[in-house]
Amino acid sequence: MLFEGLELVSALATLAACLVSVTLLLAVSQQLWQLRWAATRDKSCKLPIPKGSMGFPLIGETGHWLLQVFSKIFSHEALESYLPKIQLVIQDTLRAWSSHPEAINVYQEAQKLTFRMAIRVLLGFSIPEEDLGHLFEVYQQFVENVFSLPVDLPFSGYRRGIQARQTLQKGLEKAIREKLQCTQGKDYSDALDILIESSKEHGEEMTMQELKDGTLELIFAAYATTASASTSLIMQLLKHPAVLEKLREELRAQGILHSGGCPCEGTLRLSTLSGLHYLDCVIKEVMRLFTPVSGGYRTVLQTFELDGFQIPKGWSVMYSIRDTHDTAPVFKDVNVFDPDRFGQARSEDKDGRFHYLPFGGGVRTCLGKHLAKLFLKVLAVELASTSRFELATRTFPRITLVPVLHPVDGLSVKFFGLDSNQNKILPETEAMLSATV
Repeated sequence: MLFEGLELVSALATLAACLVSVTLLLAVSQQLWQLRWAATRDKSCKLPIPKGSMGFPLIGETGHWLLQVFSKIFSHEALESYLPKIQLVIQDTLRAWSSHPEAINVYQEAQKLTFRMAIRVLLGFSIPEEDLGHLFEVYQQFVENVFSLPVDLPFSGYRRGIQARQTLQKGLEKAIREKLQCTQGKDYSDALDILIESSKEHGEEMTMQELKDGTLELIFAAYATTASASTSLIMQLLKHPAVLEKLREELRAQGILHSGGCPCEGTLRLSTLSGLHYLDCVIKEVMRLFTPVSGGYRTVLQTFELDGFQIPKGWSVMYSIRDTHDTAPVFKDVNVFDPDRFGQARSEDKDGRFHYLPFGGGVRTCLGKHLAKLFLKVLAVELASTSRFELATRTFPRITLVPVLHPVDGLSVKFFGLDSNQNKILPETEAMLSATV
């Protein structure tokens, strides 16, 4: 009896702890947006903040002109123009990883990669490498304190987050002013160009504060979740070498990788990537099994019933992406990494509307999902074409889900450069090849 009583007390204590955690999470999530946006906003800002948007002005009524702007930023034409720049950033990064004498922390390096992509490609900033490194460190401090308790005291995480945001905005203002003054030599319109021009077309020219805020939101949107998915992609290619080899076979069949092993010259195009069906399956399976975020919030627009329970209009509800993927009846062997489930022979994701939703669903689906998938596809192609990599630890690390899904130790991996036959170039060999004679 005593043992059963202790079990009951333990269960009640666990339940109470869960309730406290959920309550705290909801409270912090409401304050999160204030830290990200409202803490340093210009009082004269003209961007509307719709009711229920938690102070996030880039989420508004679906007919608002900003949504039209973002549809341009992530349009097919825009993605085609971003693609060569994304490929160059990834190629440079993989070369740096391969030249490193020791194993790298993949998650940390993936964060640097996605930050660099956002700065160089999405925003078109020409920030010197040293300044870019400093800006990344400040941005990390900002992100690390986003989920701090909303207690504005000296040395608190909340205060550090606000201070980091202010430092970031000073750096971003400098970059924006330099960008506005130098308009020569550009061969494409980046996201910030489109945002500025579209605001002028709609007679709502943006202030510097609005440009800084919009820029920071674009970086935030492209950063954590894409770094998480990139790390998961590399981990799964390590765990499943047969998948990596099958991907290489598809690249050879499409002329992207020569039969001898070396990658073909030239840049990728969207039409080329769209023809890589197995690559698409691999990315889909990574996003199904390792969705970066757990779920999202929505507001009930009309009272409805779900499994006998009435959900009133106006309530806030949370949906779980991971639980949906884990319990959807259309997926067989849900815990198995199996890209072929999305192939034409099976098409498990085609049997229902909302069984697969790594980017959310409905009219509020992620606006940047096509850019995220494009980035992951280019990364996978470059990994398969130009890199050899191996786990630097005896076992794979466990996964944590907070604040986004990632390995607890960051995933330690050793990368190697490749010769023309896709053989590893060891560090001492690389040094000999690069030496002057």
